[in-house]
Amino acid sequence: MSTIELEKMDLDALKQLRKDVDAAIAGFVERKRQEARAKLEAEAKAMGFSLTELVEGKGKAKSRSQSLPKYRDPQDASNTWTGRGRQPEWFKAAVKRGVAPESMEIG
Repeated sequence: MSTIELEKMDLDALKQLRKDVDAAIAGFVERKRQEARAKLEAEAKAMGFSLTELVEGKGKAKSRSQSLPKYRDPQDASNTWTGRGRQPEWFKAAVKRGVAPESMEIG
């Protein structure tokens, strides 16, 4: 590798050198990333999977329990609320009118 005499370079040449070095580093990192991905894909394939399957967790059932409604709007039974998160406007209005939250609970 040749020695670069940085002190003798003007500002434009130094900036161009920095750009060239940054591009070389980015290219190196990308080549290494591709090599790693190829190795991992080969290993996953040897085990009967695709890399995407393992990384994204395909095949796993993602279950999230659905919360059941806990409160029902006394004026419109189609409005319900689980009791989680922000209180809906109908719930706040009913409480403001003097309706007890316990009386809106779904039995």
